[in-house]
Amino acid sequence: MIRLLTPADAALYRAIRLEALAAHPEAFTSTLEREREKPLAWFEERLTASDVFGAFIAGELVGTAGFRREDGAKTAHKAVLWGVYVRPLARKSGTGRLLVDAVAAHAAKRVEQLQLVVVSENQAALRLYTAAGFVEYGRGVKALKQGDRYYDEILMVLFFFGGSSR
Repeated sequence: MIRLLTPADAALYRAIRLEALAAHPEAFTSTLEREREKPLAWFEERLTASDVFGAFIAGELVGTAGFRREDGAKTAHKAVLWGVYVRPLARKSGTGRLLVDAVAAHAAKRVEQLQLVVVSENQAALRLYTAAGFVEYGRGVKALKQGDRYYDEILMVLFFFGGSSR
């Protein structure tokens, strides 16, 4: 089951978010050190400020994906897909695709394009996003740095309403 998370889900969301940051620190711009110190109210606010979808299997939160619309007058036609994570027990089950599709369907009613950023080495995520219809439009070279290691980011977009990449 996929549904929007509410502030009442903050404890569940906090647990999976911290797990994601610990398991794949290279995949997120935030860090475990930063977010584990945040109070539960911070996660409640995050669920209020953004639309975060959760995937549940047998009542357990096994995946998340966020939607955030740009708020500038000239950028309100765009939104960002962020914070996608699926717990290992639910990987290769279609859960990631269900989350991405849920965010895309949500976005299609609100914006003209949905953008995302993914670490170039994350082949599973690149396959998922490509299969969902996202196309690459750029690359951030050495966009993230963790310790002494740099990671490139792939910029991807999904257009709605007949938009194109040109």
